[in-house]
Amino acid sequence: MTSAPESPSGESTTTVVIGSGFSGLAVATELSRQGIDAIVVDGLDFLCGAAQGRRTELADPAELSDRSDILRLLRHYASRHQLDVRDSTRAVRLSRAVIGPNQQPKWIIHTADGILLADNIVLTRCAQNQLRRILVSLGIKISRDVLSAMRALGLFWVGAGDLLAPTTREILHQAKVVSRAISARSLVPVPPALA
Repeated sequence: MTSAPESPSGESTTTVVIGSGFSGLAVATELSRQGIDAIVVDGLDFLCGAAQGRRTELADPAELSDRSDILRLLRHYASRHQLDVRDSTRAVRLSRAVIGPNQQPKWIIHTADGILLADNIVLTRCAQNQLRRILVSLGIKISRDVLSAMRALGLFWVGAGDLLAPTTREILHQAKVVSRAISARSLVPVPPALA
Protein backbone atom coordinates (compact mmCIF):
# COMPACT_ATOMS: atom_id res chain seq x y z
CA MET A 1 0.00 0.00 0.00
CA THR A 2 1.29 3.44 -0.85
CA SER A 3 0.51 6.73 0.75
CA ALA A 4 -0.41 9.26 -1.88
CA PRO A 5 1.45 12.58 -1.67
CA GLU A 6 -1.75 14.30 -2.77
CA SER A 7 -5.12 12.79 -2.10
CA PRO A 8 -6.65 12.01 -5.47
CA SER A 9 -10.03 13.52 -6.02
CA GLY A 10 -12.61 11.38 -7.65
CA GLU A 11 -16.00 9.85 -7.33
CA SER A 12 -16.32 7.81 -4.16
CA THR A 13 -18.37 4.67 -3.59
CA THR A 14 -18.39 1.66 -1.32
CA THR A 15 -17.59 -0.87 -4.04
CA VAL A 16 -16.39 -0.89 -7.64
CA VAL A 17 -17.16 -4.03 -9.63
CA ILE A 18 -14.73 -4.50 -12.51
CA GLY A 19 -16.51 -6.41 -15.25
CA SER A 20 -19.98 -5.58 -16.56
CA GLY A 21 -20.88 -9.05 -17.81
CA PHE A 22 -22.85 -11.81 -16.11
CA SER A 23 -20.64 -12.03 -12.99
CA GLY A 24 -20.45 -8.26 -12.52
CA LEU A 25 -24.19 -7.77 -12.84
CA ALA A 26 -24.83 -10.66 -10.44
CA VAL A 27 -22.61 -9.01 -7.83
CA ALA A 28 -24.14 -5.55 -8.40
CA THR A 29 -27.62 -7.00 -7.96
CA GLU A 30 -26.69 -8.75 -4.71
CA LEU A 31 -24.92 -5.62 -3.40
CA SER A 32 -28.05 -3.59 -4.20
CA ARG A 33 -30.14 -6.06 -2.23
CA GLN A 34 -27.76 -5.62 0.71
CA GLY A 35 -28.07 -1.81 0.46
CA ILE A 36 -24.45 -1.35 -0.66
CA ASP A 37 -23.58 1.35 -3.20
CA ALA A 38 -21.59 0.11 -6.16
CA ILE A 39 -20.36 1.25 -9.53
CA VAL A 40 -19.89 -1.36 -12.25
CA VAL A 41 -17.27 -0.64 -14.90
CA ASP A 42 -16.18 -2.64 -17.88
CA GLY A 43 -12.66 -3.75 -18.46
CA LEU A 44 -10.29 -6.34 -17.18
CA ASP A 45 -7.56 -5.82 -19.75
CA PHE A 46 -5.11 -4.27 -17.33
CA LEU A 47 -5.70 -7.06 -14.83
CA CYS A 48 -6.49 -10.20 -16.72
CA GLY A 49 -5.86 -9.55 -20.39
CA ALA A 50 -4.86 -13.13 -21.06
CA ALA A 51 -8.12 -14.41 -19.64
CA GLN A 52 -10.12 -11.91 -21.70
CA GLY A 53 -8.78 -13.26 -24.97
CA ARG A 54 -9.67 -16.84 -24.08
CA ARG A 55 -13.37 -17.50 -24.52
CA THR A 56 -14.80 -20.13 -22.27
CA GLU A 57 -17.73 -21.98 -23.72
CA LEU A 58 -20.48 -23.55 -21.68
CA ALA A 59 -20.75 -27.12 -22.87
CA ASP A 60 -24.34 -27.68 -21.78
CA PRO A 61 -26.92 -25.92 -24.02
CA ALA A 62 -29.37 -25.83 -21.10
CA GLU A 63 -26.74 -24.04 -18.99
CA LEU A 64 -26.22 -21.48 -21.76
CA SER A 65 -29.98 -20.92 -22.04
CA ASP A 66 -30.31 -20.51 -18.26
CA ARG A 67 -27.41 -18.05 -18.17
CA SER A 68 -28.91 -16.00 -21.03
CA ASP A 69 -32.27 -15.86 -19.24
CA ILE A 70 -30.67 -14.85 -15.95
CA LEU A 71 -28.48 -12.25 -17.65
CA ARG A 72 -31.61 -10.73 -19.20
CA LEU A 73 -33.22 -10.60 -15.71
CA LEU A 74 -30.07 -9.05 -14.20
CA ARG A 75 -30.02 -6.34 -16.89
CA HIS A 76 -33.70 -5.65 -16.23
CA TYR A 77 -33.06 -5.46 -12.47
CA ALA A 78 -30.10 -3.09 -13.03
CA SER A 79 -32.23 -0.83 -15.22
CA ARG A 80 -35.29 -0.89 -12.99
CA HIS A 81 -33.31 -0.24 -9.79
CA GLN A 82 -31.04 2.30 -11.48
CA LEU A 83 -27.82 0.48 -10.65
CA ASP A 84 -24.74 2.43 -11.72
CA VAL A 85 -23.52 0.27 -14.61
CA ARG A 86 -21.01 1.99 -16.89
CA ASP A 87 -20.54 -0.36 -19.83
CA SER A 88 -18.41 2.14 -21.73
CA THR A 89 -16.08 2.99 -18.83
CA ARG A 90 -12.94 0.85 -18.78
CA ALA A 91 -10.66 0.48 -15.79
CA VAL A 92 -7.08 1.12 -16.87
CA ARG A 93 -5.07 1.13 -13.64
CA LEU A 94 -5.50 0.11 -10.04
CA SER A 95 -3.71 1.42 -6.97
CA ARG A 96 -4.24 1.72 -3.24
CA ALA A 97 -3.55 4.64 -0.90
CA VAL A 98 -4.40 6.04 2.51
CA ILE A 99 -6.86 8.86 1.89
CA GLY A 100 -8.90 11.28 3.94
CA PRO A 101 -8.99 12.54 7.49
CA ASN A 102 -9.68 9.06 8.88
CA GLN A 103 -6.55 7.73 7.16
CA GLN A 104 -8.51 4.81 5.75
CA PRO A 105 -6.98 2.86 2.86
CA LYS A 106 -8.92 3.20 -0.37
CA TRP A 107 -8.75 1.52 -3.74
CA ILE A 108 -8.13 3.93 -6.59
CA ILE A 109 -9.52 2.83 -9.91
CA HIS A 110 -8.20 4.93 -12.77
CA THR A 111 -10.47 5.06 -15.82
CA ALA A 112 -10.41 7.10 -19.01
CA ASP A 113 -13.40 8.97 -17.56
CA GLY A 114 -11.74 9.82 -14.22
CA ILE A 115 -10.87 8.33 -10.85
CA LEU A 116 -13.12 6.16 -8.71
CA LEU A 117 -12.37 5.70 -5.01
CA ALA A 118 -13.70 2.63 -3.24
CA ASP A 119 -13.44 0.67 -0.02
CA ASN A 120 -13.87 -2.59 -1.93
CA ILE A 121 -13.20 -3.93 -5.39
CA VAL A 122 -14.76 -7.00 -6.99
CA LEU A 123 -12.83 -8.54 -9.87
CA THR A 124 -14.49 -10.88 -12.33
CA ARG A 125 -13.00 -13.53 -14.62
CA CYS A 126 -9.42 -13.58 -13.31
CA ALA A 127 -7.46 -16.73 -12.63
CA GLN A 128 -5.91 -17.18 -9.18
CA ASN A 129 -2.33 -16.89 -10.47
CA GLN A 130 -3.24 -13.54 -12.09
CA LEU A 131 -4.66 -12.34 -8.77
CA ARG A 132 -1.38 -13.20 -7.06
CA ARG A 133 0.51 -11.16 -9.66
CA ILE A 134 -1.84 -8.21 -9.12
CA LEU A 135 -1.22 -8.27 -5.36
CA VAL A 136 2.54 -8.55 -5.83
CA SER A 137 2.55 -5.70 -8.38
CA LEU A 138 0.78 -3.51 -5.81
CA GLY A 139 3.46 -4.34 -3.24
CA ILE A 140 1.04 -6.35 -1.11
CA LYS A 141 2.54 -9.34 0.67
CA ILE A 142 0.43 -12.43 0.42
CA SER A 143 0.31 -15.68 2.27
CA ARG A 144 -0.72 -19.07 0.99
CA ASP A 145 -4.35 -18.19 1.62
CA VAL A 146 -4.78 -15.62 -1.14
CA LEU A 147 -8.55 -15.25 -0.72
CA SER A 148 -8.30 -14.38 2.99
CA ALA A 149 -5.55 -11.85 2.26
CA MET A 150 -7.70 -10.32 -0.47
CA ARG A 151 -10.77 -10.05 1.78
CA ALA A 152 -8.74 -8.26 4.44
CA LEU A 153 -7.87 -5.67 1.79
CA GLY A 154 -11.41 -5.32 0.45
CA LEU A 155 -10.54 -7.15 -2.76
CA PHE A 156 -13.01 -9.80 -3.88
CA TRP A 157 -13.27 -12.26 -6.75
CA VAL A 158 -16.33 -13.61 -8.59
CA GLY A 159 -16.75 -15.62 -11.77
CA ALA A 160 -13.73 -17.89 -11.57
CA GLY A 161 -12.50 -20.67 -9.41
CA ASP A 162 -11.35 -24.22 -9.68
CA LEU A 163 -13.29 -24.71 -12.89
CA LEU A 164 -12.36 -23.02 -16.15
CA ALA A 165 -15.97 -21.92 -16.65
CA PRO A 166 -17.98 -21.94 -13.41
CA THR A 167 -21.62 -22.85 -13.73
CA THR A 168 -24.33 -20.23 -13.53
CA ARG A 169 -25.30 -21.53 -10.09
CA GLU A 170 -21.68 -21.23 -8.85
CA ILE A 171 -21.38 -17.64 -10.07
CA LEU A 172 -24.67 -16.65 -8.43
CA HIS A 173 -23.52 -18.31 -5.19
CA GLN A 174 -20.16 -16.49 -5.34
CA ALA A 175 -21.99 -13.19 -5.89
CA LYS A 176 -24.14 -13.76 -2.78
CA VAL A 177 -21.16 -14.73 -0.63
CA VAL A 178 -19.13 -11.72 -1.75
CA SER A 179 -22.01 -9.26 -1.28
CA ARG A 180 -22.59 -10.54 2.26
CA ALA A 181 -18.88 -10.23 3.05
CA ILE A 182 -18.81 -6.66 1.72
CA SER A 183 -21.95 -5.81 3.67
CA ALA A 184 -20.42 -7.18 6.89
CA ARG A 185 -17.15 -5.37 6.17
CA SER A 186 -19.00 -2.10 5.54
CA LEU A 187 -20.69 -2.31 8.95
CA VAL A 188 -17.42 -2.78 10.84
CA PRO A 189 -14.73 -0.16 10.22
CA VAL A 190 -11.37 -1.71 9.39
CA PRO A 191 -8.51 -0.30 11.50
CA PRO A 192 -5.83 1.28 9.26
CA ALA A 193 -3.18 -1.09 10.65
CA LEU A 194 -5.11 -4.14 9.38
CA ALA A 195 -6.19 -2.83 6.00
